[in-house]
Amino acid sequence: MSETNGKAVVPRHVAIVMDGNGRWAKKRFLPRFFGHKQGVDALVRIVQACIDREIEYLTVFAFSSENWKRPSDEVSGLMGLVLAAVSRYLARMGAMGVRIRIVGDREAVSDKLRNAWNEAEAATAHNSKLTLNVAFNYGGRWDIVQATKAAIKAGVAPEALTEAKLSEFMAMSYAPDPDLFIRTGGEVRISNFMLWQVAYTEFVFSDCLWPEFGEAQLDAAIEAFRERDRRFGGVKETPALAGA
Repeated sequence: MSETNGKAVVPRHVAIVMDGNGRWAKKRFLPRFFGHKQGVDALVRIVQACIDREIEYLTVFAFSSENWKRPSDEVSGLMGLVLAAVSRYLARMGAMGVRIRIVGDREAVSDKLRNAWNEAEAATAHNSKLTLNVAFNYGGRWDIVQATKAAIKAGVAPEALTEAKLSEFMAMSYAPDPDLFIRTGGEVRISNFMLWQVAYTEFVFSDCLWPEFGEAQLDAAIEAFRERDRRFGGVKETPALAGA
């Protein structure tokens, strides 16, 4: 187990693709919407678990730019669920010390939803215990394109556009890159999530459906992360043998 000053290493930033809500509902002969509702409850549990483990950033994939292809009733239900979740959990999140930040293209959502996001961000802006990034209408490719456009608009010269400079324009430029990427639901792919930021992130794929994901599954993912040898493209030197 990796340790620093006798304390077990904890990822500073965890990113999660919350997959399996629909299948959770289907197994119980319920509409998919009920799975998404249970998924919100699971998120609240994981937010508290991250705070307890002193994780600084949690980024969750709530709605991808590709999810608009889903049935219209499911999409509208998700939008309504987001509004209800903000109303129901905003005060609780604030009391927990959570700062909420919405990441993604806001142009396609309703004014009502956009206003709710603005309210959640403003109400929690002073909190610092955990930053919860909710990726909604977000896509990794969109993020790279919008960052490039922003850099051009800012007048960055082509010869000055380095990886570090472009990173300044990414949607989550205020946060470190994720240390740990978790995907639930048994799928083994990134699905256009944080493509730029996960270059050296450790991946853990879980068969657990998101509504059933809890502290035990989070701890298992963190334990797997601790066992990884993170070299970031380099090579760690091994200590010379005594007497060699």
